[in-house]
Amino acid sequence: MTSSFETIERIKKQQLCCGCGACAYVSPELFQLENVENEGIRPQRLTTESNADTQRQEAEAVAVCPGKELKHENLGIPENIKDLIAGWGPVRGVWEGHAADEEIRFHGSSGGGISALALFGLEKKAASGVLHTVMDTENPVLNKTVLSTTRDELLGGAGSRYSPASPCERLDLIEQADGQAVFIGKPCDVAALKKVRRIRPELDKKIQVTIALFCAGTPSTAGTRAVLKKMGFESDNEIRSFRYRGKGWPGHATAVSHEGREEKMTYDQSWGDILTRHVQWRCRVCIDHTGEFADIAIGDPWYRTPKEGEQGDSLIVARTEAGEKFIREAIEAGYLRAEQIDPQLLPASQPNLLKTRGKVWGRLVACRMLFAGAPRYRGMPMFQFWMSQLTLNEKFKSIVGTLRRIVMRRYLGKR
Repeated sequence: MTSSFETIERIKKQQLCCGCGACAYVSPELFQLENVENEGIRPQRLTTESNADTQRQEAEAVAVCPGKELKHENLGIPENIKDLIAGWGPVRGVWEGHAADEEIRFHGSSGGGISALALFGLEKKAASGVLHTVMDTENPVLNKTVLSTTRDELLGGAGSRYSPASPCERLDLIEQADGQAVFIGKPCDVAALKKVRRIRPELDKKIQVTIALFCAGTPSTAGTRAVLKKMGFESDNEIRSFRYRGKGWPGHATAVSHEGREEKMTYDQSWGDILTRHVQWRCRVCIDHTGEFADIAIGDPWYRTPKEGEQGDSLIVARTEAGEKFIREAIEAGYLRAEQIDPQLLPASQPNLLKTRGKVWGRLVACRMLFAGAPRYRGMPMFQFWMSQLTLNEKFKSIVGTLRRIVMRRYLGKR
């Protein structure tokens, strides 16, 4: 059978695109990105011409795509915590804490851990910049990728952005920087960067550390507009700023109009009731929600319930030797206030993810039954969690529900 992953167009049609932007970075003459409102950021081919040069560019773009395949290697190193590898990937240690800078802690989504580590990279590790996603000031519903070089710039971009972002598209900003840079992205973005680094050795040398945020999926732009409509805004043009979280833990979704009118919505209302319904299909068949390919991964310590008025803490996972060293040095330098904790608090903080891993196995079975697109996972077990974590009814729903979705959304036969 001809591979279903031979072109970016096929990957896109199979709804396996993550929207990371890596294809547009490695092959900018062949692809540009477009935000499809009800789907996400998607690559558009700039020419139909086929020759040796376009075939080479296409091959490079496919090679760096995290949507088609994720693969772990060398997980057996002694420093990894063995009983966590199957469900959580490489883990060398887990910390809980927050930014020492109280302003950064307040503005961050969960204790400001990511921003604190990034600032440490800038001020103490001689990083030339931090590549990350921020609100697009020209249209607060959208995102843009920037290379921040100061504390104020980092602070301005603090907080989660639950909408399409493609940080890998702007890896050229790291290439052009004077020295190494910190990269912050979703798990799929970091996985894409890891693939890019293999074919771009000069870029590889300029990555100081990669930081992934825990991710439950990327909602489309339509999701954000649904939140704004619920708040009483009918148009993007009515607002001058929009936050999804932060300013407390977990914080409120907050929209501010040009006239100063402010509307808020709780995290449970914005994410739980609205945004999660708009998560792109590729995220429904994803098993890496905790940044398994990063040096450092950070999320919420949901093993406990936030207290009223709490500023929040970060759950910080070291996945590589470089990541562990970076965390320890940031604590020692006073940028991060954190204590190493029992690694089992990682699964306790994300109690549904092993179940999700099992459900994805069933969803992929359903995809293959109907010849719909299905990503490949290697070195990332799923079946054991299908067997151990799901009830018989949940197993049934994971397959039958996916079959129904494929047919209703017309993914049938796109392989």
